[in-house]
Amino acid sequence: MNRRDRLRLWLVLIVVAAALAYAWPVKGRVNLGLDLMGGSHIVLQAVGTAENPVDEDSVDRLLAVLRNRVDQYGVAEPIIQKSGTDRIIIDLPGIQDTAAARELIGKTAQLDFREVLDETPAAPPAPRRENYDSDTQFAAAQERWNKVIEERGNSGSGFEERAKSIEGAIVAPGEDDKTGESDEAGRYYLLGPVLLSGRELETAAIQPDQLGRMGVSLNFNSEGARLFEDATGRLIGKQIAIVLDNVVISAPVVQDRIPGGRAQITGRFSTEQATRLAIMLRAGALPVAVEIAEERTVGPSLGADSVRQGMEAGLFGAAMVLIFMLIYYQFRGLAADLALIVTIILIFAGLIAFKATLTLPGIAGIILTLGMAVDGNVLIYERIKEERAAGKTPGAALDAGFKKALVTILDSNITTLIAALVLFYFGSGSVRGFGVTLSIGLVASVFANIVVTRAILQLFIGRKNKK
Repeated sequence: MNRRDRLRLWLVLIVVAAALAYAWPVKGRVNLGLDLMGGSHIVLQAVGTAENPVDEDSVDRLLAVLRNRVDQYGVAEPIIQKSGTDRIIIDLPGIQDTAAARELIGKTAQLDFREVLDETPAAPPAPRRENYDSDTQFAAAQERWNKVIEERGNSGSGFEERAKSIEGAIVAPGEDDKTGESDEAGRYYLLGPVLLSGRELETAAIQPDQLGRMGVSLNFNSEGARLFEDATGRLIGKQIAIVLDNVVISAPVVQDRIPGGRAQITGRFSTEQATRLAIMLRAGALPVAVEIAEERTVGPSLGADSVRQGMEAGLFGAAMVLIFMLIYYQFRGLAADLALIVTIILIFAGLIAFKATLTLPGIAGIILTLGMAVDGNVLIYERIKEERAAGKTPGAALDAGFKKALVTILDSNITTLIAALVLFYFGSGSVRGFGVTLSIGLVASVFANIVVTRAILQLFIGRKNKK
């Protein structure tokens, strides 16, 4: 074995060892797509108004805000893309809580601070079953409580007429946490013009208040800090409503002028709810309103079945190829099988390195790559056969076989790689996943054909010559 052959063998050993060290263990390190992992599939319909119509610019901005929200939420490899002129398709792998996903991407998240001009009276706490001796008494108490809530709503009906006479005023309901534990259920507020909005917001983060309740702290930019300080200085002893999408989240009484541009939203938030609210506020409000046109959940059981079936198909196909090469080419078939195993190792190392998402079409791309890798070995071996038939020694036939097959291997793989890159660049979803795995697999298979197979065959021939 000459110096160049030894260098080739060492290159193969180093690459394989590095790939194994990087990719092991594979389980849990490869991102799985929606069809394998399960998750949420949501289609949003953009809804415009006369003042804010749906056009190409507003849909592009909508796409950017949604992508920002989902990225901050930490979803692995989400798919967010336009469909037609006014729809957005969102795939969220691993997200089974559709209510949380719907809130994250469906809320406009338009934040306003307004002066409270009037409000309906507070309601008594909702009745609890444990405070009553029978279901009949509890039902009667619930009915009385419902009437009180209805009366509160009616008492706010006069706010509409008053709001029309005040420029920029609105009527907004209080947030109902649906537990009956707050006094916001059925409450309405008459609110003055916007004092400052989410446009002046710089950052938002979850932070508990002094009583340990989870909340969201807000930091405004210099303009927002000035407006907030002026507003709080002018409204000492009065209420400022924190309004999100025309719903009053809280309406605290201003105790003193607040400099520095800092505020906090507190309420009945869980940690998850506060996190989603902070994400929405940081990402900004949606440029247009949206409606959920389609919503579908892919359960984890379907994902597990897909993984199992895909892996079974891949293992079966690889096993059949390995057996065929051993039977037909004998010791050269063993070299091809070893090169095929190296190809598989390199593919998974590449998927992990590029943080690519593996989908069912991606598994099909891996299987196709294995077939093309074997095809390259078949070309090489047939050339070697021709050279041996012409009377050349094993070493000379090996060199000539690789040289004559090289052009064909590169030509076929480069043309396929171009097609795979086109699928990756212009495709989306599972089509893009197929292009990613096929591209990685083609590069790995060419390396295995040209470098790995030759190093193994050269090693076999060298040992045979020594014997």
